[in-house]
Amino acid sequence: MRTPCDLLLTNAHVVTLDDLFTVHPLGSVAVAGRTILAVGDVATEYEPAETIDCKGRVVMPGLVNAHTHAPMTLLRGLADDLRLDVWLMGYMMPVERAFVRPDFVALGTKLACAEMIRSGTTCFADMYYFEEAVAEAAAAAGLRALCAQTVLKFPTPDAASFEDSLARARDFITCWKTHPLIAPAIGPHAPYTCTKEMLRACAELAQEFDVPLHTHLAETALEAEQSRREHGMPVVPWVKKQRLFDAHVLAAHCVHIDEGEMRALKEAGAGVAHNPTSNLKLGSGVAPVAKMLELGIAVGIGTDGAASNNDLDMFEETRLAALLAKGVGGDPTALPAREALAMATRVGARAVHLGDITGSIEPGKRADLIVVDLDQPHNVPRFARDPGAVYSQLVYATKSTDVVDVMCDGKWLMRERRLLTIDEDELRAAARDVARRIDAFLIEREQSVLQKLVAIGGAAEEASFEVQVKARVGSAAAVRNALASDQITVIRAVRYHQFDTYFFFDDPGQGRLRYREDELLDEQGEVVGARARLTLTGPSREAAFGSVLLFRSRFFAPAAHSPRFYREYFKPAREREVEKDRCRWLVAFRGVQFYVHLDQMVNPHAAAYFLEVKSRTWSRRDAQDKAAIITELLELLGARPDEAIEEGYVEL
Repeated sequence: MRTPCDLLLTNAHVVTLDDLFTVHPLGSVAVAGRTILAVGDVATEYEPAETIDCKGRVVMPGLVNAHTHAPMTLLRGLADDLRLDVWLMGYMMPVERAFVRPDFVALGTKLACAEMIRSGTTCFADMYYFEEAVAEAAAAAGLRALCAQTVLKFPTPDAASFEDSLARARDFITCWKTHPLIAPAIGPHAPYTCTKEMLRACAELAQEFDVPLHTHLAETALEAEQSRREHGMPVVPWVKKQRLFDAHVLAAHCVHIDEGEMRALKEAGAGVAHNPTSNLKLGSGVAPVAKMLELGIAVGIGTDGAASNNDLDMFEETRLAALLAKGVGGDPTALPAREALAMATRVGARAVHLGDITGSIEPGKRADLIVVDLDQPHNVPRFARDPGAVYSQLVYATKSTDVVDVMCDGKWLMRERRLLTIDEDELRAAARDVARRIDAFLIEREQSVLQKLVAIGGAAEEASFEVQVKARVGSAAAVRNALASDQITVIRAVRYHQFDTYFFFDDPGQGRLRYREDELLDEQGEVVGARARLTLTGPSREAAFGSVLLFRSRFFAPAAHSPRFYREYFKPAREREVEKDRCRWLVAFRGVQFYVHLDQMVNPHAAAYFLEVKSRTWSRRDAQDKAAIITELLELLGARPDEAIEEGYVEL
């Protein structure tokens, strides 16, 4: 009596990718519902409802994309050949703030699913915004997915605050916890975009629901250096201290980690997603994959998002992973084809914490499998002497277009290269429309320095007008004595050492941008604090009231990045640096508040002191009234209005 089953795949070269790397050169696979019943020489043991002759083609597990951002297919090719921080903060996040909504996420995910099915992927680990839209689109396409709702320390397209994002993650996990295809998770983006309190809260939520935690770790050398500088330890020990590894962690990248950090990942049972193309394209480096595997870490392979790859082709990614390990190690035996393919299947499934149900063709696991045609010109001849030669063929010669059939959870998603669950023509048209709108947005933004400043967040207009006067003074003591007089009330006083970098543009109408680093000094001249910010100043003065100049408003933004970031992002035509020591007082004089600056130039050096008096206002009439008082205050402080300097420090 033969056992009934729903499907029997026969005449197949079955590459199981199980723990023993079992291969059945002429085998069969029996499937009942969503589950694999049997593998091997089992054709005579089952009575199938349907039999498919695979004609000698390879049947293997579906590939597992261990790290991606599926909706970012809609940002493919948007801003290439940039450093990671400029790419992410200057382009990706501004565009995402403007465009990412549930419909955008759904469309991008459908497009990603079409690409992944065509290239043999049946399971992917995702992290993005509106993750419920990712889950819905993936489930509708029939793919298996680990979906992590993103958490960040600043506002995101789907959450105004950390508390909102954490609540959204909780709701998402609750809703999808029992779905047959979707494994929900939480995704604190990275240590440098989350506070320690946020990391702990995310780990606690993951523990509460017993779901994975998906994050980025040690992707760049800059991240690793900042962790040592700010926390006194590398990235992995620091997140361990925040109890992140109390959860089932999937750590993307892990490019810049040492052996001690690798051992910590192993002890924690964390999975790692190796993203070779993305890491190369963004100049992040090459992860020490061979060493991680040697230590027993579950290292899967991911494509990362299509905005930084620029495709979701896991065959291409697997081949590159194998070649990179050999190239950087100078050892052609490092990461053989068999182990690389295991990373893309069984080990990758372990890395994303789904190894109990997918990643290999074994009885009891889900029927997530693909059929691959190795009879294309680029893949012949085929040698039978070495039973392991099929791994080399699959890794070094096979292309994603050789995948002919794809099944996930016992359901066919593609047969003979025809997609069964997705309308590709509809997706293409919708994606082209999104691209047109994003192009228009960026073209308008790129024409304005102000809009670029606003795009990276935090820019604010602090005054419609500013009145100011600047003059040389021969004695700092005279200014201090005047400030101590009964006619002036000092509200507060501080001292800074200031480093200014001015960016100039070919179009004078754009104004000029100043990047300032302030070192706060105590009475002994020791640095006790620091801050940085950007100031966009209008191109010229608005008017003059005698020696007092009237300027249009300035825009200010916190400077969270390095001067190099702003140099590459704003692309100034030229720049100039100024360094000075500044004593700053906020004073009240004749019922009006003014800022008084006593500056000593360090670079370029100037023997004289400079006195600057200024006040901000929203009213042009008020500005004119204050101009008269400024002149009087300037004289009281020991400077002559008729010797006022019109140029800024950068022009002197």
